[in-house]
Amino acid sequence: MKKIIPIILGTIAILSCARTNTDTRTRAEILRDRILQGDTTQVIVVAHRGDWRYAPENSIAAIEHSIAVGVDVVELDLQLTKDSVLIVMHDGTLNRTTTGKGNVKDWPLDSIKTLKLKNGCGIRTKHIVPTLEEALLAAKGKVLINLDKADRYFDLVVPVLEKTGTAKQIIMKGSKPADEVLNLYGKYLDEIMYMPVVNLYRDNARELMEGYMADLKPCAYELVYKTDDEVAYPKELRSALSGEALIWYNTLWDTLCGGHDDDLALEDPDAAFGFLIDTLGARIIQTDRSELLLKYLKSRKLHE
Repeated sequence: MKKIIPIILGTIAILSCARTNTDTRTRAEILRDRILQGDTTQVIVVAHRGDWRYAPENSIAAIEHSIAVGVDVVELDLQLTKDSVLIVMHDGTLNRTTTGKGNVKDWPLDSIKTLKLKNGCGIRTKHIVPTLEEALLAAKGKVLINLDKADRYFDLVVPVLEKTGTAKQIIMKGSKPADEVLNLYGKYLDEIMYMPVVNLYRDNARELMEGYMADLKPCAYELVYKTDDEVAYPKELRSALSGEALIWYNTLWDTLCGGHDDDLALEDPDAAFGFLIDTLGARIIQTDRSELLLKYLKSRKLHE
């Protein structure tokens, strides 16, 4: 009888947990809600071009690896083929990232599919160029997607999002003023998250920020500044945006984040990632070293 009681109690506890765990959202839905609600308890990790150090940039393998290690957002780039199919590729030419040569716009999709992607060292791999649809299906429900260069083809992007059921996973970004964003994309903004990119060192930075804050009210801002000589305005915006929107910084290279970049993070993650988080209020960081950033955040209990 003494042995039976603990078993019964354990079974009751398991059933109780099962009944109370009613959250049926996908991971992507949870992450979207976290951004929309302005959750500052954790830092969201963005993998630049889908973690190109592990697999060819903008490849399905890079997306899948990013998901496997726990990345929250995968940044992907778009180009358009000769036959008007959206593919995932950074450059307007095939030369650097594939075994082909020439402009993407001069190649039909079936010919591009015969090429192989190159890795970060320029070496041919087994991987092929994905279409936007293929990339979205690989990420569906698992991770958010930041589509870079999407505003050039937005009328073509939207039908693919609708077909794949992934519109609510998308973060779109750009540098257009608030009134232009609303005129061009306003009807999509209930589903697609739009994030302004603001170069804080430019003369019109304050004017743009005022317009975004008054009229657009986005869920996040990507802020760019070159050196710590310019850090006063980023600090000012940390206070101004508190409770209003999340702040995104890129640590890809030094002039995007005042020198607090990935290279510095290899030597001193507190001086790189930590500075952006603690001093400038970053809660979204795009990096080329996602596993390094994840390890750092977990050590500080800033990521699950």
